[in-house]
Amino acid sequence: MANNPTDWEQVLATLKADLNLPDDAIGLLALQLKFRLEDMQSVAAESITGGGDDKKCDILYVDKELQIGVIAQCYYSKTKKASAPANKASDLNTAIGWILNRDLNHLPDSLKGRADEFRSAIISGEIKQIYIWYVHNLPSSKNVANELKTVEHTAGLALKSYANGNEINIFAEEIGTEQISRLYVQAERTVIVTDGLETRVPDAIEIKSKEWSSVVTTVNAKWLSQLYGEYGTDLFSANLRGYLGSRASDSNINNGIKTTALNEPENFWVFNNGITALVVDYDLGPRTNKGRKLKIKGISIVNGAQTTGSLSSLGVPPSDSVLVPIRFVKSNKESIVSKVVRFNNSQNKLQAADFRSTDQIQERLRKEFSKIPDAEYEGGRRGGTSDAIRRSKYTLPSYTVGQSLAAFHGDPVTAYDKKSEIWTSENIYRRFFTDRTTARHIVFCFSLLEEINTRRLALTQKQRKDDASLTQSEKAYLNFLSKKGAAYLLVYVIAMCMETVVGKSISNKSNLQFKNNVSPEKASKIWTPIVDLMLSLSNQLDSAFSRNRISNETVQKSVPNFVGVIESLKKIHQPTFSEFSKQVEVTG
Repeated sequence: MANNPTDWEQVLATLKADLNLPDDAIGLLALQLKFRLEDMQSVAAESITGGGDDKKCDILYVDKELQIGVIAQCYYSKTKKASAPANKASDLNTAIGWILNRDLNHLPDSLKGRADEFRSAIISGEIKQIYIWYVHNLPSSKNVANELKTVEHTAGLALKSYANGNEINIFAEEIGTEQISRLYVQAERTVIVTDGLETRVPDAIEIKSKEWSSVVTTVNAKWLSQLYGEYGTDLFSANLRGYLGSRASDSNINNGIKTTALNEPENFWVFNNGITALVVDYDLGPRTNKGRKLKIKGISIVNGAQTTGSLSSLGVPPSDSVLVPIRFVKSNKESIVSKVVRFNNSQNKLQAADFRSTDQIQERLRKEFSKIPDAEYEGGRRGGTSDAIRRSKYTLPSYTVGQSLAAFHGDPVTAYDKKSEIWTSENIYRRFFTDRTTARHIVFCFSLLEEINTRRLALTQKQRKDDASLTQSEKAYLNFLSKKGAAYLLVYVIAMCMETVVGKSISNKSNLQFKNNVSPEKASKIWTPIVDLMLSLSNQLDSAFSRNRISNETVQKSVPNFVGVIESLKKIHQPTFSEFSKQVEVTG
């Protein structure tokens, strides 16, 4: 690898430093680059399994919006080697068995809630693809590839016990230096196939705007098949998941594409939705008796990966009569390119926060945040495709802001389990983003969640280095924080205790903020003694969990008792409360 400051290794070094996770950071980097994830601290806190008894699973990640699940084993070598040890790839067989099939009661506490969430998402159809990764910083090898074939087979057998298991695509992949470099390039550039290409089309319509131009036409399926044969998945660099394969069932769309191409080739054009492709440039020739010559430079298929992949896996070349509708789009403006990717790619649903990017409340909050030191707030807005690796460390990701507000204002279950609905549901959105919501109040809530997540990551790292170094109290804190939704539950109970903590009546929690206009990072430090205190009593919240996950019913039963405990102990903890309250104000 080149020692280029923009190289993925530099991004990895930053991620390691920010999260203090020297070994697992490489797995988080792969997640970030592959799926364009934003708040990596929250992702790390939710997905790093922690502890020596992780059952060969370092990362267990579920994203219901993307409909994906990731099981990963990570390995970071400090010295150059020919390849990564194949036995660690084989360990993923063990991980699959524990996560998908073993009795939940037999799983270690750090895995119970995560495995339960993973299984529930499979059963409910909220996971469509499972990625099983062996992530490392060494070259790929045939030995690892062979082990991963067995892993994929193991996963397929394990999923047969689930009602929707046969409809899930499984990808057991080695993510070594070559693959990470490719993911990095894809995140940096939307179009990575930059060659000049040429085809002949029957005719075309060209439409132009100030910021983009497009050619709408028809291409022969053979041409698409040839492109896929030459460039493979690089052809889908703007698509998060590329070609997903096909299964012989009526419900599988890709199998339907192949059936139409083979049995009704003359009807393919009217049955298929067509393809949208980004290009660097194009040149449309004049009309002739043989049609028109179309030259393009660079291509990335944004919508149509399934069509292209299916046509390329027929077993025989597509018939000359298989024609495909297509539009080629070019633009030099990154914001336009980003929206073309998001709005045209059926696999990349419009991100929930995008629904509110022009909301008046978000517009006001963005202006208010311009006065907050070391803080950048997007308010639903997102930039280009490279944002995942260029994002400022001072950015407050929209999703995490919404989750912190939801938890602080009384709904930790929605914060944990329905982060998209905070933005898409009108009723939920208006509960947490109101005319009283200010940038300084967001810093108040967001910094509390960040402090809790930072604490969990620090304890996880300490345990990974030397499990024996953890005190009994620290083990208890980590056990609590490892349960699904624990961070949001802790935000909620602290919010419920605020009158006791600050010693004042609070008519509306939105009026809470720090007296000084502090940065989110400094605000997190202010929360440290309060989080310490609440964690020391976290065993009082055990009843808030069912199968190591929070639920509305269990939370409502347990939290009042916890608040009562804090009230009864306020004299003992008055020095801590008093010091904190000096830095807090209740406006309005």
